[in-house]
Amino acid sequence: MRTTASFIRLTVALALLCGATSAMKTLGQTAESKEARNERMRWWREARFGMFVHWGLYSGLAGTWNDKPVGTKGGMEWIQFYVKADTDTYAQKAVPLFKPAPGFAKEWAKLAKMAGCKYIVLTSKHHDGFALHNSTVSEFDAGSVLGRDLLKEFTDAARAEGLRIGFYHSVIDWHHDQYEYALSKQLCHPLQGKPYPNGKRDHADYLKFLHAQADELVSNYGPIDILWWDYSSQDFEGDAAWRAFDLMAAVRAKQPGIIMNNRLFRNEAAGWKSMGTDGFALSIDNKYGDFITPEQHIPATGMPGLDFEVCMTLNTTWGYSAHDHAWKSDETLIRNLVDIASKGGNYLLNIGPKADGSVTPETVNAFRAIGEWMKVNGESIYETTASPFPYLAWGRSTMRKGEQGITLYLQVFDWPADGILKVPMQAEIAAARLLAAPDANVTFETASAHTVLRLPSTAPDKIATVVRLDLKSAPEVDMSVKPPAAK
Repeated sequence: MRTTASFIRLTVALALLCGATSAMKTLGQTAESKEARNERMRWWREARFGMFVHWGLYSGLAGTWNDKPVGTKGGMEWIQFYVKADTDTYAQKAVPLFKPAPGFAKEWAKLAKMAGCKYIVLTSKHHDGFALHNSTVSEFDAGSVLGRDLLKEFTDAARAEGLRIGFYHSVIDWHHDQYEYALSKQLCHPLQGKPYPNGKRDHADYLKFLHAQADELVSNYGPIDILWWDYSSQDFEGDAAWRAFDLMAAVRAKQPGIIMNNRLFRNEAAGWKSMGTDGFALSIDNKYGDFITPEQHIPATGMPGLDFEVCMTLNTTWGYSAHDHAWKSDETLIRNLVDIASKGGNYLLNIGPKADGSVTPETVNAFRAIGEWMKVNGESIYETTASPFPYLAWGRSTMRKGEQGITLYLQVFDWPADGILKVPMQAEIAAARLLAAPDANVTFETASAHTVLRLPSTAPDKIATVVRLDLKSAPEVDMSVKPPAAK
C-alpha cells in the first residue's frame, strides 16, 4: 500500500507540474489586446531615455589580467572569455577586487536623475555567472560572497529617485557546472572547444537554476518594470535553449506589467536576421518580446510602428576598463539621443562603474552635459513620437499630439548661416519659439511646399537648438525630400 500511495502522489504531482507548465506556456503566448499592450508599454514609450549599468566581478579586473591590459577597446565584461580562464581561476583573481562601497547605488540613481533618465537597468548577472543579489540557489552571488544583496540596495536607491527599474539577466552562464556550452557553436564560452571539466553535464539542471534565479528577481524586490535578457544564438535559442516561453510566462505571472526584450530568441520572427550587433530585423512578433534591441547601432530609417531601444556605451566597453579612453563627445551623445527619439526609439546609455561602484569623471561629465541639455529641451524628447519627415538635412524632428493640438519640435544640428530654415511641409502655425531662447524672435511663412522660419543669426545651443512649433492641424509633409544616395 505504501508503494501504491507513493505512486499516486507522484502521479498527481507530475500532473500538476505538467498542467502548470502548460498553463504558463499558454499565458506566455496568449495574444494581448492592442489596448492592453499600449497601456502596458505607455510609460516606456514616453520615457525615451534610460541608464544601463554593467557592473560585476569584471569591474575590479578593469581590463587587466596578470598585470597586463587585455585590450584598449572592446567589452571588458567579457575578460574571462578573452583570457580563456576557467571559473575558479577567474573567481580567485576577481572576487578579492570587488568591494562595493556603501551608497554606491545612490550615486548612480542621482546621476541618472540628473541626466534626465526615466529608468535604470542593472546587470543582475552577467555571463560570468556572478549574481548581484542574495540568491538561495547559488553560492556564486553577492549574498554568499559579500553578505550583501546589491540588488536590494540598487532598487531602494532607484525608487528613491523616482526611477523605473530593470534587471539585465544573462541566460548564458560561464560558472554553472551544468551549463552545456557545447550545445552552441555561436555562444561564446571561455572553455569553448574543450571538454566539460566535470564530465557529462545536464542542461535541464541548469535551466532549473536559471528559472529559479529569475523567480527570485521578480519575487523579492517589489515592482520590476523591465527584464532585459541576454542573449541567444541562431543555433541555440528559445524553448530549446532556455525554456523561454515558460520563463516569460513565469515572470509575467509575478509581474504582469513587466516589459521584456527579445533576446531569449534569435530568429527572424523575434526581430533578428543575423548574429551581428547590427543584425536586427525590422519586424517582430511580440510573443517573442516587447521590443527590439539594436546594439551600438541606430537604425538608419528607424523602425516604423515598432518598439525599439538602442543600447550604447560611453566609450567602447560595457564593463569598466582602465585602458579605454575612447569617450564619446557631448555632441555625439546628445545628438544620438535626439536621433533615436526622432525615429521613435529609446536610448539606453551605459555606465561601467569601478569595483567600488564609483564612476569615472568622464562618465559624470557626460551625464551632466546631457542633463543640462534635457532641462531645457526635454519636452522635445519625452512623450514624443517619431519625426513625420523622411529626411531633414539640417537636423531631426519629433512630434507630440495632445488635447491642445499638435506640437512639432525641430532639433537643429546645422544652424543656417543666414538664419533661414526651410522645413519641407505646409502647416498652419499658431506659435513658434526656441526652447533655449524663448524671447528670441522667430517668424514663419509658407513658400511653395515649404515653411520658412526666420531665426536668430546665432544658435543658442551649438549641439542642438530646438524650435517648438505649435500647429493648428497636422502638417502636410513633402515626402519627396529624401536623404542623398549613399556613395
